[in-house]
Amino acid sequence: MTAVLTVKTADGTSLAENTVLSFMFDKDRYTPYTTLRARVKAEHSSFEEAAEVLLTVGGHTVHHGLIDNIRWESRKGERFMSVSSRGFTSLLTQNQIEPGLKMNISFNMLMDNFYTLPYVTHEYNADDSSYIYVRPNTSMWDAAANLSYKLLGTYPYIRGTNTVRISSEASPASFDLRGAKLLSLGTELTDSRLASGYHMANMGGTYGDFDLTDSDVERLKIVRHKYFDLDMRFLYSPQQALVYRDKYDFRGQKRVFCSYGGYGGEDISDLVSFGAVSGGRIGSVSISGSSAGIVTEIGVYTDKFPS
Repeated sequence: MTAVLTVKTADGTSLAENTVLSFMFDKDRYTPYTTLRARVKAEHSSFEEAAEVLLTVGGHTVHHGLIDNIRWESRKGERFMSVSSRGFTSLLTQNQIEPGLKMNISFNMLMDNFYTLPYVTHEYNADDSSYIYVRPNTSMWDAAANLSYKLLGTYPYIRGTNTVRISSEASPASFDLRGAKLLSLGTELTDSRLASGYHMANMGGTYGDFDLTDSDVERLKIVRHKYFDLDMRFLYSPQQALVYRDKYDFRGQKRVFCSYGGYGGEDISDLVSFGAVSGGRIGSVSISGSSAGIVTEIGVYTDKFPS
């Protein structure tokens, strides 16, 4: 199995590099973009005007992103290039929306009516029955997360290279790794974000009307309380402001994972079976490559958001 890294310049010229010495690609259900770090033995002597980078693994294009950093050098008569990149959906976290109340806004309107972001596409959802309240310094991604929760009770994620979705993939691919030779099988718990109590002020600024206690967190002997002002985003149902925060802090709390040699094309929201997992929705995909070969790690989350 091979990996090919392609750098595109501002004028659209493609510079393909086939000798990839090492790379690390990460994609996660709760991260608004894919990430890539790679090093190649370069065929090209210059990468001036580099603007974007793509990574193809075994014929699957898994990453298409902006250049965060690129470095090339000559050493002992050979050329090398290193690059780090985030997917184009990272721009959703770097563009803010004018504050205020946006009534009757659909997911389509949110994604299409504010900025045109290169290569970023989205799931079609024209339901305009909801609203968002945009607080100062709110990014497009934060607004999408708020609207996704109001419409479907979900959290948005990235599928493909730069497609934003708010619902589970309707026609997911299915991967059965139960008969595969696995390199690892394990479980990971992340409790650092968890809070045991949430407290929101009412319109008058006093507390006591809106509280939530997470008994699952208390059982872990964690005592963490959060106080915040009335959240205008949830005026339709104030208690949901606490429920949403609890779910968000609980995101990715448990991850069951496995790894194997190669890459089969798995993506977020596809189905996978391995070990005790049967038809679980994929929540994380990490692919690494080196002289030793290519290794893929697949993870399935258990938390409070629907998979």
